Amino acid sequence: MRHAANDHRKWWALAGVSIASFLGCVDFTIVNTALPALQGQLGVPVSTLQWVINGFLLAMSSCMVVVGRLADLHGRKRVLCIGLAVFGVASVVAGQAQGPGLLIAARVAQGLACAVLYTASGAIVAQAFAAHEQGKAFGVLFGFNGVGLAVGPVLGGVLTQAFGWPWIFLINVPFVLLSLLLIAVNVDESRADDQGQGLDWAGAVLLLVGLPSLVLLIVQGYSWGWASPQSLGVLAVAVVALALFVWVELRVGAPIINLQLFANRRFVAAVLASFSLAVFYCVAFFVMPLYLTQVRGADVQASGLLLLPTTLGVALLSPWVGRWVDRKGAGPLIQIGLLLFAGSALLQIGFSASTALPSVVAAFAVMGLGWACLLGPSTVLGVSAVPERFGSVAVGSLMTLHNVGGGLGLALGVSLLRHYTGPAQAVAPDALLSGYRAVMLALAVLMVVAWAGQRWLLRVGAAAGVPQCPHG
Repeated sequence: MRHAANDHRKWWALAGVSIASFLGCVDFTIVNTALPALQGQLGVPVSTLQWVINGFLLAMSSCMVVVGRLADLHGRKRVLCIGLAVFGVASVVAGQAQGPGLLIAARVAQGLACAVLYTASGAIVAQAFAAHEQGKAFGVLFGFNGVGLAVGPVLGGVLTQAFGWPWIFLINVPFVLLSLLLIAVNVDESRADDQGQGLDWAGAVLLLVGLPSLVLLIVQGYSWGWASPQSLGVLAVAVVALALFVWVELRVGAPIINLQLFANRRFVAAVLASFSLAVFYCVAFFVMPLYLTQVRGADVQASGLLLLPTTLGVALLSPWVGRWVDRKGAGPLIQIGLLLFAGSALLQIGFSASTALPSVVAAFAVMGLGWACLLGPSTVLGVSAVPERFGSVAVGSLMTLHNVGGGLGLALGVSLLRHYTGPAQAVAPDALLSGYRAVMLALAVLMVVAWAGQRWLLRVGAAAGVPQCPHG
């Protein structure tokens, strides 16, 4: 009877952590279709509005490995519950915000919390399930994540249209409470075995200084002037902090990002794929709703539905992609995914205000196919490229750089868009369309370059063999 009860609890525990991870995925995509409504009600330009997404993404990417290590040291259940509580409070604050400053601050807090939701949830599942059941359990967890990405844009459009944009945040609260209840009752506390090595605080502080400084420069350099004292000062802070970060990470016993992994070309290929994926979807998901609403004149609900082919493709195709990777390997699918991204961007370059809806949906669906071909295979390639003892470090490093790519890509993409639209709050549809096409051209070029880099890295890596990562 005790064994049956424990078996029952672990599945309820999986439900609790899956809801937590689902919330993080929903909150990443739910805001995009509400951006035009936010811009109209708050009266802010696109350059300010991007921080509603960028602040969330930057906080999450900068802190993911740090909070994961804190969860390992101080208890995954405890840290996850704290993260859920912070996420719930930040959601209420965001929903009540009357100005962009408080909204952006709340989104930063949500990003910090989501760093916990993503990392601690996976560690809890690995702890709760035996090795022969982990494939099924992680399949459920990633399935929830895929559904969250898929329904986010639609849910954002429906809630904004029916109740107003605050409800895209307030809807989180009951799910947070349900997740907390399930976790409190069914999850046992767990910690990492290697608690002798503490958190790399020096690396954490340097990363938290260097990355935001770099993104701030990219975002504000156009307004400040690239050679202004402000720009040069922020650049100096970013360069010094990131250079010191590299110096520290090469010497510390438990680094946040194990730079020695980059001696392995197959791992570098995985990083390139994951980084390029994040750049593409973060930039595309920012500009696509703007095209749909401000150029085509679609309402936010219709905008969310038109984005569904993109995210639904990820949710539906990921299981099939996983089976393909088991048979054929990750490399070919990654290269196909990069070319599909490039194809989607090229199709979107041809968009106009009167482009037929089937053509729009087809271009978005091609993006979804590329996303599915990159998301899982890039992680599999990264993990399989290194010895098993480096697996968790590889995943942490890969996900950190994935989110860094998203933050930097979004900053560069919005800066390029702003070059065409200017800083005005009201943007002419023709100017926005020109900026949209320029952004898509840049993404297409980047994906082709990433594809070429993939082919070279995997060919050279195969010829040289897979090197064993050094200790450190």
